[in-house]
Amino acid sequence: MGSRKDRKAFIQFPYDLYQDCDVWVPPLRMDMAKLINPRKNAFFEHGDMQLFLARDMQGTVIGRIAAIVNGMHLKKYDDASGFFGFFDVVDDYAVAKGLLDAAAAWLKNEGLSTMRGPTNPSMNDVAGLLVNGFDRQPAILMPYNHPWFESFLLEYGFERSMTMWAYYVHAKTINLPKLERGTALLKRRYPDISIRTLDMARFDEEARLIMDIYNDAWSENWGHVPMTDGEFKQLASEMKQIIDERLVVFAEKEGEAIGFAVLLPDLNYALKTIPDGRLLPTGLIKLLVLGSSGVIRETRMPLMGVRKAYQGRAIDTMLVNEVVINGIGMGYMAAEMSWVLDSNQVLKNSLESLGSIRDKEYAMFETAIT
Repeated sequence: MGSRKDRKAFIQFPYDLYQDCDVWVPPLRMDMAKLINPRKNAFFEHGDMQLFLARDMQGTVIGRIAAIVNGMHLKKYDDASGFFGFFDVVDDYAVAKGLLDAAAAWLKNEGLSTMRGPTNPSMNDVAGLLVNGFDRQPAILMPYNHPWFESFLLEYGFERSMTMWAYYVHAKTINLPKLERGTALLKRRYPDISIRTLDMARFDEEARLIMDIYNDAWSENWGHVPMTDGEFKQLASEMKQIIDERLVVFAEKEGEAIGFAVLLPDLNYALKTIPDGRLLPTGLIKLLVLGSSGVIRETRMPLMGVRKAYQGRAIDTMLVNEVVINGIGMGYMAAEMSWVLDSNQVLKNSLESLGSIRDKEYAMFETAIT
C-alpha cells in the first residue's frame, strides 16, 4: 500500500471503527500521518514499515495493520523478531487472519521468524493491547481497542509475552499526610540526595539528561529498545509543547542527576472534544481553551527512571511521591502511572504503597512466523 489515497484510508479507518465508542479518544490526524511518514518520523532512520488494508466487496475498509522492522531492536537482541502495529479490525476473525497473514508474510520475506506486538511503531511509542478496562477512557498516549482483538490474536496462535498494568491514584483516596511524611523520611534517610524540578530555560540539556537516565535505567527491562538521538529529539519536541516544569522532577546526588519522573496533563480530555481529529478550523482553539481553563484535572506518568547504580534505594518512591504531591498542589486530582511491566515487582509495590490501584491491563503478544 503506497498511494496517498490508501494512506488517507489507513488513517481514517479508526475514526469509522470507533465512532460509536464513547470512551475512545480520537488521535490528531496530523500526528497519525507523521507516524507513518518515513520523511517525518525518526523511527525510519533505523526501521521500516509496510502498511496493509482489508476491504470488503464494496471497497469499504474493514481492517488495517502494519508490519514493522525495528532496527534498534534487532541490533540489541539479534532475535529475528519483527513487529505488527496499527492493528484495527471489524469483529470478523477471517478479516483479522488475512491482515495478520499479510504482515507475517512481509516480515518473513525480510528474514524474520517471530512477530510481536502491537507497537505503533515501537515500544517507545504507543504500545500494547488493551485486555481489561474497556469501559474507561485511555490516558494520553495509551492505546484503546475493541475487546475482540485479543481473542483474534489468541485464535491465530499468538501467546501473551508480557502483561503491563496502568496504576491509578486519586486525590480523594490518597493519604496525603502519610505520603508527605514518607517523602520527608526518605529525604532524611538520604540527605545527600535532593529533588528539583525541570529548568525550562535549559530544556534541551534537561531532555538529554532524561534520555541518558532512561536508556540506563531501563536497559535490562523486558522489551527495552534504546531511543536514538533522532527519536528522543522528536519526543522531546512534542513533550515540550504540553509539559509543565513543576511536573518533571529530578533526583540529584552531589550535583549528578540520577533519576527523574515526568507527569503529563492528560490532554485526552481535550482531544475528546475534537471527534474528527482535525485541528483546523476549530480544533486548535478547543485545545488551547481547554488546556488553559482547568478542565484537564488528570495526569499520566509515562516516563520514570533511576540509574541502575542507584536502584533499590527507594529513590523511585521519592520521585513518584514528589511529583504526585506537586500535581495535587496544582489542582490535578488524579494520576495514571502507565504502563508498568508485570515483572517489575519493586515498582508495583512502590505504587501500591502510594495508594494506587491497578486500573487497566495491557499485554504484548508473540507468535512464530510459519
